[in-house]
Amino acid sequence: MFSCHSNFSDQVNRNIVQSEIEGGVYLEDLSPSTVLQIQTMHNCYTAVLLGRGQALISGHPEYCPHPVLVAIAGSTWGGSMLKLHFIGRGMHLEFRHPEYQTPIVTSTIQAIREMPALDRKN
Repeated sequence: MFSCHSNFSDQVNRNIVQSEIEGGVYLEDLSPSTVLQIQTMHNCYTAVLLGRGQALISGHPEYCPHPVLVAIAGSTWGGSMLKLHFIGRGMHLEFRHPEYQTPIVTSTIQAIREMPALDRKN
């Protein structure tokens, strides 16, 4: 549980507490090959976690209509403060795409679901 920090502004402390209430997942708590469905206000993304913050992500018609290898930085509240390696409801997912110099920031995350593992045929 988070306790307010005197060096943070009231708004930052409120955002952190709100993220604890809304919930989410820390990437390091999930095993590689975990599949997440991330519903944002405008799109539904599928992320296959590969470990070390990397994932195959798809679900945006322009940036990732097909799975693309990205580095997930974490989530923001719409500003520059990043909650590292965390995907949180009420926040914006931020990831690095190999074809763009600036990070991709999604619309507000509405829901996060862990999906059954993909059937992989050898």
